[in-house]
This record gives sequence, C-alpha cells and structure tokens, in this order.
Amino acid sequence: MKSGRTEKARALPSRSRQGRAGPGPGIPEKPLQGSEHPSVRSEAVPPWRKPKGVIHKIVNKSVGKPGGDHKATSTPLRAINPAPPPGGMRLHDTDGARKYLTRSERDALLAAAEHADRQVRTLTMTLAFAGCRLSEALALTADRVDLAAGVLIFESLKKRQRGIYRAVPVPPALLDALDLVHGIREHQSRRGKGRSLRLWPWSRMTGWRAIHAVMQAAGLSGPHASPKGLRHGFGVAAVSAGIPLNLLQKWLGHAQLTTTAIYANATTAEEKNIAQKMWG
Repeated sequence: MKSGRTEKARALPSRSRQGRAGPGPGIPEKPLQGSEHPSVRSEAVPPWRKPKGVIHKIVNKSVGKPGGDHKATSTPLRAINPAPPPGGMRLHDTDGARKYLTRSERDALLAAAEHADRQVRTLTMTLAFAGCRLSEALALTADRVDLAAGVLIFESLKKRQRGIYRAVPVPPALLDALDLVHGIREHQSRRGKGRSLRLWPWSRMTGWRAIHAVMQAAGLSGPHASPKGLRHGFGVAAVSAGIPLNLLQKWLGHAQLTTTAIYANATTAEEKNIAQKMWG
C-alpha cells in the first residue's frame, strides 16, 4: 500500500511544476479566455492612454463596462470635450457696453489732465496720442524720445522676445510737454543719453490709479474709462481718419493684422454720414 501511494504521488507534479507543465494527468485543463489565449497578443497600454481620476469615472459611466450597457449620455461627453471659450479682442463687453473712448471723451480727459500733476498729465497725453500700452509707457526712457524725428520708440512688451521696438509718431505738443516736464534734451546731452532714466518710475498699479483719477475728474466711468480704453480709442480714431490697417498695426505693436482689423468694426463718422442719407 505504501509503495502504491508513493508511485501515485510521483505521478502527480508539484504545484510549482503544475504552473510550468500543466495540471497533470487526469485533471482537465482550464480553458483560456480573452487575453490569456496564446493567439491574442498582449500589449501594454501607454500611460498617456490610460484614463485617470474623474475622466476615468466619466468614461466608465458613459460607455459602460464589458457586457453592460454601452449607451452614452450627453453630460459626460460635454465634460470630456468642453466647448472652447470665446476669445479675441472686442470693442464691447458681454453686456454690450463700449470699451473705447470717443473723440469727445478723449478731449474731455486731456482737459482734465491739465489740472493734474505734471507727470500725470504727460502720461495721459502719451497714452492718448501714442496708443501704447500702460506698461510700455511706464518703461519709456529719455533716450527713446526722438525729438528730431518726432517719434516715441516703445519696446513691444507682448512679443515672445525682448528687444523689439516700434516708432510711433506723436504731435509736437506732446514732445514739448515731455521735454519741459522730464528734461529730455538735458538728459540726452549727457554721457548716458538718458538710457536708464525712466520718465515715470512708477509701478503699473500706481500708473493705473493716476489715469483712473483723471478719468473720474473728467466724469468718465464704465468699461471704457481705463488706460486700455485710451488705447482702443486711439485705434478707432486712426481707422476713422483713414490710416491704413498695416500702418496702425505697426503703431500698436500687434503681431497679427486680424487683431488690428477689429477697430474697423467701430461706427465711424463716415459710416454715420452714409446712414444720415436714409433719415431724410
């Protein structure tokens, strides 16, 4: 009896051998299913294709599990593919309010600036007549005021790289005011030519508050009563005066002409004159 059991035990492979050589004689093999079958190639899924976190739950809920309900719902699909937000520069806000200053509002602002501090007055005039960004005006140094050529040279701060400049022609009244208040000729006659001398050594918030105070003194309020409203007003006024868009693009420092073309959508004086023909 003992020898018989030993021979029977030798016929059966151990557990480790079962894993390599099969279950042994007399024991039916378990059928292979799915990816376990040798004909199915097992391939690791890259990490970037594996849904994780909330998206994983959304996918399971929308497409179901193997053998379950595969009907997708609309809500999870919106979460996976959200609609792109509206972008681009606009002349009116979401409530339809105008975001640029008209010519009469700009004149009222310049009149109110005459009673402000001298440096605030020159900053207001620079934004109104050059159409630059507030940060670009605050970065202006004495050496980049070209009195002979009648231009201000701004560094375009919204470019991908530094050192890109543009020259913007300005009226003689602004150049005279800059020379009188900031001593442009005096600094340019010195050795450094005024390269490190900022005309307004203020932070952006200080400059914004100064312009906002002049806006309030002029009785202006709303989305257009801001430094950007002055910049937009410059663009609208240029289009109304017949300035070519490619030249206006250079003055404003826009990378794309399509951005500058937005000012052509404003109602100009010429458009009003055409509309008057219908009014009788």
